[in-house]
Amino acid sequence: MDRNTLIGLGLIGVVLAIFTYINQPDPELIRQQQEQAQKELEERQRAQREQADESLEEAENILPTNWIAKTDEEGNLLKDSLGAQIYLDTVTQRDTSIQVALDEVVEKVAVEDSFKGEAFHIHNDKLFFEVSTKGGMLTAVFLKEHQTYDDFMKNRDTDSITPLQFIDENAANQLVFQMGGELVETGKLPFEVVQHSDEYIELRHVFGRNKFITYKYSIVPGSYHLNYEIQMNGLQADVLAENVLFDWQATLLQTERLLSEQRRTSTVFFKGIEESYDYLSEFSDDDIQPKHDLEWVAFKQSYFSSILMPENGFKKEGSELSVTSIDENSSLEANHIKHYAARVNLNIPSTADGSVKMRWFFGPNDYYLLSSYGNESEDIINLGWGLFRWVNIYAIQPIFSWLTNFGIGMGLAIFLLTLIVKIALTPIQWKMYSSSAKMRILKPEIDALNKKFPNKEDGMKKQMEMMNLYRETGSSPLAGCVPMLIQMPILFAVFRFFPSTFELRQKGFLWAEDLSSFDSVLDLGFEIPFYGDHVSLFTLLMAGTTLIYTVLNSSNMAQPQQPGMPNMKVIMYIFPFMMIFFFNNFASGLSYYYFLSTLLSILTMILIKEVFVDEAKLKEKMAARKAANQAKGGGKAKKSKFQERLEQMQKAQMEQMKKKGKK
Repeated sequence: MDRNTLIGLGLIGVVLAIFTYINQPDPELIRQQQEQAQKELEERQRAQREQADESLEEAENILPTNWIAKTDEEGNLLKDSLGAQIYLDTVTQRDTSIQVALDEVVEKVAVEDSFKGEAFHIHNDKLFFEVSTKGGMLTAVFLKEHQTYDDFMKNRDTDSITPLQFIDENAANQLVFQMGGELVETGKLPFEVVQHSDEYIELRHVFGRNKFITYKYSIVPGSYHLNYEIQMNGLQADVLAENVLFDWQATLLQTERLLSEQRRTSTVFFKGIEESYDYLSEFSDDDIQPKHDLEWVAFKQSYFSSILMPENGFKKEGSELSVTSIDENSSLEANHIKHYAARVNLNIPSTADGSVKMRWFFGPNDYYLLSSYGNESEDIINLGWGLFRWVNIYAIQPIFSWLTNFGIGMGLAIFLLTLIVKIALTPIQWKMYSSSAKMRILKPEIDALNKKFPNKEDGMKKQMEMMNLYRETGSSPLAGCVPMLIQMPILFAVFRFFPSTFELRQKGFLWAEDLSSFDSVLDLGFEIPFYGDHVSLFTLLMAGTTLIYTVLNSSNMAQPQQPGMPNMKVIMYIFPFMMIFFFNNFASGLSYYYFLSTLLSILTMILIKEVFVDEAKLKEKMAARKAANQAKGGGKAKKSKFQERLEQMQKAQMEQMKKKGKK
């Protein structure tokens, strides 16, 4: 630094020092300014006290008539630690403060319909939530990895996905309780955001000093549920914990191809603690007041559900669940499923500093995903009841999941599943065919017995002769029924399995765009009653193979032995045509399975007939057995106890008929 620079800096310092001295404020002026500021502060405080007195006066005017101001022994008004006037509620015999009434004045202003909340968002890799400061409620939920059928069709030639919106603004989650003699619905109250991040938001509504409600929403990566916590603080003098209800409502959006089919499979499910699951009607409006405390409540539609899973359950007292159809004149009727409502007792331990924690599931009706929660919420998936459900859970579902884990297409997985099931049932089908072959061999002898006993009164004799014939030859008309009964559980189980299997949703095969919905090779442009407005090719193939199987198997069908009995052949020939109407709107995956199953049954029957069962040898074997049985005991085979009892019953009936004839 040179000499000129040092001289310049020194001169600047001298100038600043002189300027500061000249502009030093007058001490008297400073004193006057301080006095003026003190007067203004006192004026503001006086105005605030007057305003508080006016508010107190206004609040006292709206106090319930059963509130009496409390005083001490000297007649002075009692106040709490915060200076609020204390009142006695003569009905509940509980103390409360004037602050409640003041808050009611504020609340009435805050709940005006013009109040609009601000939207905040939290999300993870699977879910996206919108939370509003009005009521602190969820106003929208999106599933990032899934999309509606309409969006699926738009995006099928691209890799993009339009997130599926599960609920919209027609949903609500709020607390409902009595406070100060009035009903409070927190969905109308303004909440402020206390803390917010991508995966967490905390909102609070303040009623007064140290009196507030807090909502906490949080989500972790990879999960389909939201962690939801409700806290109530400082409200012990105003709100009874046992009267706090949680009001959850939603009008779920259409997500699948056929809205009518979605409505047919959508309702409210619930499970009582230590009880099995139950549900409201899927076909009509319904409601219920639970008889047990609730472990969870689910708003279910065909392939997605929202399930509330409280940590300690909901109390049954005051709880009510309902589902109602959407009015035909409503704007929601075109793209919403149903109205769902659950008003449940929150079971909060205290309103002084109590909290309730819940897991709030929003996701697919995937059996293994729901099973992971360990509360039997997977029961909302309609896999049938009783034995049929067991077949699906312990056989069909594990095999199908094992096949799909190899990454193969759904069409091939269904084919392999059908093949495995058919191979497992081949011994049963062989037994059925063998039994029917025996009945065909015996048909000439049965016809001879019919000619021998043509009269109705000889019916008992004819039946006894037929029983002897079956016993001697080792055949039975019921032998083919038992294997059929073994196959029936599988037949009915898959009827429930494929329409309920989430894995099939929006998975295509051949001409079927979505195996969870019907396949259409021709859109008619008009509606045919009981059929629809399209032609399902898989349904036609299924009906065709069923008709072929019926024709090939017609020789095994018994003709009616008594007048007025239905002809089974006629019924079986009509059945394939009925299937065309019944299955046209069903999941194409189901029709595809039945088509494959019937086709494999035809091939198996041909294979058994040509390779495994030689009717000529079977006839010789039956004749030899008959001769051997007749050679025993004077030409009569040994009767079983059942046959002896049956013959005794037949003889008794014949005796009764003779007595009636004599009269």
